[in-house]
Amino acid sequence: MITSTANKQVKNIIQLAKKARQRQEQDVFLAEGLRIFEEMPRERLEHVYISESFLQKRECMERLADTAYEVVSDQVFGHMSDTQTPQGILCIVRQPQYAFHELLGNKKEPPHLLILEGIRDPGNLGTMFRTAEGAGATGILLSGCADLFAPKTVRSTMGSICRMPFYVAKNLPETLLAVKKQGIRIYAAHLKGEAYYDAFDYRGACAFLIGNEGSGLTQEASAQADVYLKIPMGGRLESLNAAIAAGVLMYEVNRQRRI
Repeated sequence: MITSTANKQVKNIIQLAKKARQRQEQDVFLAEGLRIFEEMPRERLEHVYISESFLQKRECMERLADTAYEVVSDQVFGHMSDTQTPQGILCIVRQPQYAFHELLGNKKEPPHLLILEGIRDPGNLGTMFRTAEGAGATGILLSGCADLFAPKTVRSTMGSICRMPFYVAKNLPETLLAVKKQGIRIYAAHLKGEAYYDAFDYRGACAFLIGNEGSGLTQEASAQADVYLKIPMGGRLESLNAAIAAGVLMYEVNRQRRI
């Protein structure tokens, strides 16, 4: 049992929680909580830590069958945890990696991409991953976004981080050109939208371009869009939360393709 905060493993976990550089160098991220542990592919688990209190919960321990773990004192686990009320289980998980072509799906139906520029809120970013999986998107392109493997982002994905293919674009305009070369029509959610989002046919290959929560899309990115669209607004609102807007658009694709 680990009983000291001076333990090397404990120190490493604290660094992984706080520093993106450490996560990048070790090619891992932290996943905390029983539900997200169950969502993680077993082949990606590097280490699993549980608290003394968790060890006493028979119904929880049964869900760790055939999983190696290390026990940590409650006090030390609280020091390791990134949450206010730790559930008592924390994992080190190897980061998934994808190539650009893996975002295009399996060719059984046209690609359906979400392209995110400058999404800085970890909760929004994680919610978009979770919603994209639910709506049936084939992949997500990221540029200038919050750290995908930060603890808060990981929690918000609810496991989708290991199931939704993603690609980080070093040069977004060039990557958007590559998207268009695949025959994918790019729709930008924009205040200068030409028509409401439900006026278009998304049964073919499509992608939605969503910009920063406060400033929206850059001119360079929006210039690559084939179409500007808008979401109807009631009251005095000018726009929706970025994650909500992305969800509205992706589920319209889902609806059209289902019927």
